[in-house]
Amino acid sequence: MINHSYLTHLLCSNCLTDYPADCLQTFCFKCKSPLLAQYDLQSAKKHLDRGSFSARTKGMWRWSEFLPVHDPANIISLGEGDTPLLNLTSISEELGLSRLYLKEEALNPTGSFKARGMSAAVSKAKELGIQKIVLPSAGNAGGALAAYAVRAHIETLIYMPENTPESNITESRLMGARVELVDGLIDVAGKYAEEQSAHTGWLNMSTFKEPYRVEGKKILGYEIAESLGWFLPDVILYPTGGGTGLVGMWKAFKELLDLGWLESGSLPRMIAVQAEGCAPVVKAFLSGASTCAFWENAHTIASGLCVPKSFADRIILQILYASNGTAITVSDEEIIQSQSQLALKEGINSCPEGAATLAALKKLLKQENIKPTETVILFNTASGLKYPGL
Repeated sequence: MINHSYLTHLLCSNCLTDYPADCLQTFCFKCKSPLLAQYDLQSAKKHLDRGSFSARTKGMWRWSEFLPVHDPANIISLGEGDTPLLNLTSISEELGLSRLYLKEEALNPTGSFKARGMSAAVSKAKELGIQKIVLPSAGNAGGALAAYAVRAHIETLIYMPENTPESNITESRLMGARVELVDGLIDVAGKYAEEQSAHTGWLNMSTFKEPYRVEGKKILGYEIAESLGWFLPDVILYPTGGGTGLVGMWKAFKELLDLGWLESGSLPRMIAVQAEGCAPVVKAFLSGASTCAFWENAHTIASGLCVPKSFADRIILQILYASNGTAITVSDEEIIQSQSQLALKEGINSCPEGAATLAALKKLLKQENIKPTETVILFNTASGLKYPGL
């Protein structure tokens, strides 16, 4: 196992205040914004060769120099990462696209991409001596935290909305987590987690309220670049609730530019996909706003998209603007139709959030926002088996 991380410090994403990375940090005390991990990329550039990574044991942690854990003894892994980038040949032909891919995250441990973020965050929590973690979750993050935390011998408390899929509740409890159901959406669960953290000192692992979940999701970007021969796609469609994957990938692309590992300096257009019943990012983007307003009465079958306001809304919008991307909504009916299309045409049992990216692609093609010759990547973030009621 590689035993050297180039992690140097944490940086506020808004006011650019530095924070040390050798002690517990949450978010910026000055402006209440997410902290992002920083690495000594100039030293890494001198000592590392991009080609060497493909020879390492497969999994997310083969990129450990760009992950936040210094001592490999603290790494908690279930084999996450290195999921396939599938060529959607039948749907490509149907839609008139030449290069359409899907990053199949359902093959991660616990059945979703949440395994990546929790592996990184729980590993760093272990390294920092954390013994108790609290989390609000409306779905797959709860089960992922429970699985990684039990391997790290860390106690967990998860607040979940009452309408969370039963499979997620059962999975979390099966792994030993204490699960409390709350009346309301993820924002209400988040308030309970904040209170628990404030009153007891438990680490609140809410999305972007600690700096390391996004580092696990970041490796998606490294994998995509490697899979495409160190070129990047023209377009990435990402189902956006909390936005860790979108932020993480953009962070990865910037790091790869600094390392000089990309064959082209062109970065992809990032497209945030949201449900019609909960679309704070879309509303803010279309109005040119820098932050999102809280979305009232949020509802959608895609529980991972039912986030009335992300703590990283400012960063998400900055990325959409900087990449010349966009934000788009899809209906629950369009999600269900695209879920069926992925199954019948490609043999992929997608989650609703993953199907939303295909639904969005079809709308954007009609709007001529995406060209048939462009390289496009969709995301299936979890297995459809975790949504037995749909």
